[in-house]
Amino acid sequence: MVSRLDGPLKVTGRAEYGADHNFPGMAYGYIVLSTIAHGEIEAMDVTAAKSAPGVIGVYSPFDPLELRTPSTPIFGETWVPLQDREVTYYGQPIGFVVAETFEQARDAAMLVAVTYQPRPALTSLEDGLASAEDAPPAFDGSPQSHTVLADGVESIEDALAASPVVVEATYTTATQNHAAMEPHSAVAVWNSGVLTVYSGNQGSDLQAAEVAGALDMDPSSVHAVNPFVGGAFGGKGRTSSPAFLAAAAARALDRPIKAALTREQVFTATAGRAATVQTIALGADTDGTLIAVRHDSWCSTAADRSFVEPTSHGTSREWYATPNLAISQKMVPLNIPPTTFMRAPGEAPGSFALESAIDELAVALNMDPIELRLRNDSAAPPGKDLQWSSKHLDECFRIGAARFGWANRTPHGHTDGDWLVGLGTATAMFPALRFPASVEVRLQADDTAVVATSGADPGTGLLTVLSLVGAESLDISPDRITPRLGDSALPPGGMSGGSTATASAGSAIMIAATKVIDDLLAVAASPGSPFEGMEVSYSDGRVLGGGRAMTFGELLQAVGRPSISATGSSAPGEELTKHSFSSFGAQFCEVRVHKWTREARVSRMLGVFDAGRIINDKTARSQIMGGMIWGVSAALHEGMEIEANGRLANGDFAGYLLPVNADIPEVDVHFVQYPDTLHNAVGAKGVGEIGTVGMAAAVANAIYNATGVRVRHIPIVIEDLLEQ
Repeated sequence: MVSRLDGPLKVTGRAEYGADHNFPGMAYGYIVLSTIAHGEIEAMDVTAAKSAPGVIGVYSPFDPLELRTPSTPIFGETWVPLQDREVTYYGQPIGFVVAETFEQARDAAMLVAVTYQPRPALTSLEDGLASAEDAPPAFDGSPQSHTVLADGVESIEDALAASPVVVEATYTTATQNHAAMEPHSAVAVWNSGVLTVYSGNQGSDLQAAEVAGALDMDPSSVHAVNPFVGGAFGGKGRTSSPAFLAAAAARALDRPIKAALTREQVFTATAGRAATVQTIALGADTDGTLIAVRHDSWCSTAADRSFVEPTSHGTSREWYATPNLAISQKMVPLNIPPTTFMRAPGEAPGSFALESAIDELAVALNMDPIELRLRNDSAAPPGKDLQWSSKHLDECFRIGAARFGWANRTPHGHTDGDWLVGLGTATAMFPALRFPASVEVRLQADDTAVVATSGADPGTGLLTVLSLVGAESLDISPDRITPRLGDSALPPGGMSGGSTATASAGSAIMIAATKVIDDLLAVAASPGSPFEGMEVSYSDGRVLGGGRAMTFGELLQAVGRPSISATGSSAPGEELTKHSFSSFGAQFCEVRVHKWTREARVSRMLGVFDAGRIINDKTARSQIMGGMIWGVSAALHEGMEIEANGRLANGDFAGYLLPVNADIPEVDVHFVQYPDTLHNAVGAKGVGEIGTVGMAAAVANAIYNATGVRVRHIPIVIEDLLEQ
């Protein structure tokens, strides 16, 4: 196990995040937010703000900065503030005040007087269900509705009607915020026509492209830097409002600008997870074999309909073997802050519904929940011929059951003094993906190597992975590798998201390493080289030939070269036509519910995962543990409360509940390691997101086991467990 290379910098405060950068003459920007959920801005009186101490610029839709809506191949159009007077949610950025100090900008922003022409606002998912719309095709192009029927079956309803045992229920999940430690921020600096933006983001080359598009600049003139990102989870995939506004204001005022959202502003001026409503019907034979699965989903989305939470598509479409399957996805446009990717988008809320329903079916069948899951284990997604490239979910459940003491579980839990104790379990799955990525590997004359890509490490451990995979590919020790990332000047590493970074960057490293070794050997055998005319080979960081050996650094010194480099690129390919790919896991949870107060406490957790080859056990375990804690938080703590007027009632860390150390017991994680080289040359599959999948359902299932109370929404609160 290797400790994170960036750990010492972070724990000693020496890691520089976006807002930590300061420059001579720097000014500060503060964003003004709307105070209605829907309408048009009639006027903005900025007279008092402009005359406030230290103010050097006030911008609004009536006096905007030079910006336009950027469009990129990955994201499409990205919303940019101050481009029109339309307000579609409470807390929308509508103005920007720049002053000599942060405090001056903040205080002046409070002086901006806004007059609105309000319009009716729809802010409740429940109220909007009647006006739901079909969702657009999913990211993989699949339609919003998908049906697979066995021969002779006319409809999913017929399949359910023919099932001896049927359970059907509706489940709901709450709106959530990413709650990253680092608020969204940016520092923008112009120098000789080149813009440098320091801002936490999940892909510096992607951020540079979006900023360039917004400013109508050549991408080569925009430099995005983000070596450290204080958490992202999908919430920093796109460029934030502070980055767009700081960059444009820095150009307009010809001085560096720093802009950072306050914690309260993060809750509205950035995007979060959608709320969902999901209705699931499961039909089974008396032995537990699934006959039919129907999963209909609705999710909230912002007025621009820019994102859909694909709950049914992310779970029921693939998880269980069934001859009859019907899924649908609808969206409900609301006057709420934008929604976007959030750790395991689709799979996290979708698994709460599906895995709760599977537990309910196990109860109806009087069957062990693990036995039911394994009986319906899929060799391939229903209706698809492409089998899983590698799947060891059965082993995850067997190992997990033994380690967790599942054999001691009873159908109605047990008591321990004043506590009701129950056990719950759930399946976890998350697609194994890869994104296009390029990495440069450079061998240097001092016998060290640099492995560099523009990709980001938002706390995932990617920096350490670059070192480990680079060392293995070059056959040298990791301490001789200098990993670099988070800089758009480096080869494009794409987005650190979708649990793809290790597989994507790792595959590119292996290609680059092979290229640079080939080039090194060509140099070694060239005229004037110590190995001129010889057959040469490479091993253990050395060039071998003619009975002698030289390290690559010694060879480079001998031929008078400071370094030699090569860039490798990798992207998904023909493997997608041969197999289906996923990571798998089994979640286990013990919950204690107080007999009198009905307080619910998670007392034990175990996750067993099949995620291919684990490159670094320490950081992989950390990622899984973080995801499992997220699952507990979703089950018992997190949920945005949106008032009828669109205001967030708990848009801060005082009201938005998150778990603390006292809420989380010791978390046990185990990996069954089967490298999946059909997916990528490294053999690794993602671990960043699967840890949160299924955990909320495992908590809810454990609560049912302990109390007999089935709660079909999250978060679960004390009132849900009071005896009726």
